[in-house]
Amino acid sequence: MNSLIKPEYETMIFQFRGFKVMIDSDLAVLYGVPTKALKQQVKRNIERFPEDFMFELTKIEKKELVTNCDRLSLLKHSSTNPIVFTEQGVAMLSSVLHSERAIKINIEIMRAFARYRALLRENEELKKEILKLDAKLNHAFKFLLDKLDALHQEANEPRKPIGFKTDKKI
Repeated sequence: MNSLIKPEYETMIFQFRGFKVMIDSDLAVLYGVPTKALKQQVKRNIERFPEDFMFELTKIEKKELVTNCDRLSLLKHSSTNPIVFTEQGVAMLSSVLHSERAIKINIEIMRAFARYRALLRENEELKKEILKLDAKLNHAFKFLLDKLDALHQEANEPRKPIGFKTDKKI
């Protein structure tokens, strides 16, 4: 498969406000258009982008994004906050950006989101298995500790002296 998106696309997906999102500047680079042009097209078709498709990051969220991702350090000095798009928002972008490249990139991005969801599901299943194993180990350790405590209690009980016994005290 001839992919237009390099394997680093997974580093372009972030989580904000409970959504997996991509920022406007990354999408503009992928689509081969200036960020300003992408934002203009979105503003011209704003009715296609409700809050669950697209939202603007707050200053705090922007600072967190810049802190966690070195490649976005130029955003630190930008006077505008980035706009982020959820999976549905990215899909809607293909309807406002009419180039052939935009359509092909959109297909790849949708596949990336699907792989990301599958990876998260696998991680959840793995987490459940680890928790089950952890519970079994905790039960086994508790059993062993109880046995060791019982042996320790037996060791502390006074023993009958062994050997030659005399009734005389010196």
